[in-house]
Amino acid sequence: MRIDVITLFPDFLAQSAALGVVGRAQERGLLELHGWNPRDYAQGNYRRVDDRPFGGGPGMVMLIEPLQATLQAVRAADPQPAPLIYLSPQGRPLTQARVRELAALPRMVLLCGRYEGVDERFLAAEVDEEISIGDYVLSGGELGAAVIVDAVTRLQEGALNDAESAVQDSFEGDGLLDCPHFSQPSSHVLGDVPEVLRSGNHAAIARWRRQQSLLRTWLRRPDLLDRAALAPADRTLLEQALRAAADDIVSQP
Repeated sequence: MRIDVITLFPDFLAQSAALGVVGRAQERGLLELHGWNPRDYAQGNYRRVDDRPFGGGPGMVMLIEPLQATLQAVRAADPQPAPLIYLSPQGRPLTQARVRELAALPRMVLLCGRYEGVDERFLAAEVDEEISIGDYVLSGGELGAAVIVDAVTRLQEGALNDAESAVQDSFEGDGLLDCPHFSQPSSHVLGDVPEVLRSGNHAAIARWRRQQSLLRTWLRRPDLLDRAALAPADRTLLEQALRAAADDIVSQP
């Protein structure tokens, strides 16, 4: 997969992508990441990339011409068609389902805004999609771009040392949250590992994990349950877990 990022801070993306899963993916040839700075394509002695907005008001707006020139250079570097995605708080919220769709693409171009944003005419003419990573405002789109790079890279075949890790993540499969996980030691002052996870009974372990996933989703993100098509067996597991949780509360001194 190839990802081109148009940003005034390409070093930020390069540094964040040099670590962990994304760094290994690049070493394995699974990801090509290229940063493009509009300032390199701006005209004049000051290589200006922004100006004050029409109508007045605070802040600056990124100019059309440097962005157009940068995008032309990006497309000339690789003629393979690629959607241009603008990282914006006004965009479509990023979900794991959308991440899977993006991960299946051979290439994409990410546009990182700064200041008050990008001239609306450029967005209307060139951008294929706007994506938001949350209902809050950041100083620029670089952090959002880094999130997308990480999320789609870990779904590339061979990026993870154990591909099953991605399958079991929260929001995968039926969209529920993942179950709790434990490691050594089995006993600790903070608590003990549940007996079922030490039993060696794989069927019982799978049932416990499914039940905990349902319970955790109900407690933390009930909206996800509303969208999930739960089987009758899942509803039974959830009801049992809720009754057990209620009994624990009642039995506490």
